[in-house]
Amino acid sequence: MKKIIAAIVATTALVSPAIAQDQITEFRIGILGGENAQDRMTSNECFRAKTEALLGVPTKLFTPADYDGVIQGLLGGTIDLAWLGASAYAKTYLTDPEAVEPVLVKVNVDGSYGYHSIGFARADSGITSLEDLKGKVFAFGDPNSTSGYLIPSIEIPEATGASMESGDYFGEVRFVGGHEQTIVAVANGDVDGGVTWADGLGAWEDGYNSGALRKASDAGLVDMNDLVQIWKSKPIPEGPVVLRTALPERVKLDMIGLMASMPYMDKECAYNFMAGEALGMMPINHDAYLSIIEARKSKM
Repeated sequence: MKKIIAAIVATTALVSPAIAQDQITEFRIGILGGENAQDRMTSNECFRAKTEALLGVPTKLFTPADYDGVIQGLLGGTIDLAWLGASAYAKTYLTDPEAVEPVLVKVNVDGSYGYHSIGFARADSGITSLEDLKGKVFAFGDPNSTSGYLIPSIEIPEATGASMESGDYFGEVRFVGGHEQTIVAVANGDVDGGVTWADGLGAWEDGYNSGALRKASDAGLVDMNDLVQIWKSKPIPEGPVVLRTALPERVKLDMIGLMASMPYMDKECAYNFMAGEALGMMPINHDAYLSIIEARKSKM
């Protein structure tokens, strides 16, 4: 891992702000939905500030209400960088294969770069499995989320033998807006169960090592002891950090170098940016997401 990062940094000598400003006049970072806008701004402020200092141009964070806002920003050229979920990347690619380039992926503490869709319910609900959710209210997050919709919408019907249509297996299936909204809805008893994302490593009571549960636990939104896991998907490839293809190559290299070196430069900033504990980031390319692209096509 360190050799990979060293190679990236060695080929990415940070350009002076004066040179960078000749190439671009501002830089725009899109943050996917999943938690409220203010928390997204706070979690990514250190990354924004480091980017602005590096490139020498005003750098802004954009926090659209849903995943599609970031996708459309990348497609329309109004967002330059985003950490997408695999399904959101698939939609972006299927809409315009030339719009963005996947460049880096988060690496878990065990060296893997996968995660899981996690099904969960309130611990006091008596629900401990998908079977216990039959006839009850189930929540998805966002239709462009990999773990919050795409993968569970394929794997749960395989497990239950029924569709995800309201009244078929679950009494009602709702979209609640994102990962944080799903976690809060389950914790508050507004729905009986739902799905979110986590690396599946570490302790449940911490919200695992990284992911939406960890962020919600860190923020004090939930006590993980009040929730129980009822289902876990097969491993899902972690979504890529993408850069707008039309950006100057020097800017792309500088941003790759910044993100790759961040865990060594500023651990707290890296923790916030990567949604919890992680080894760091490694190079990734389009081929890693071919299976997700095919899954996305099957839903079209």
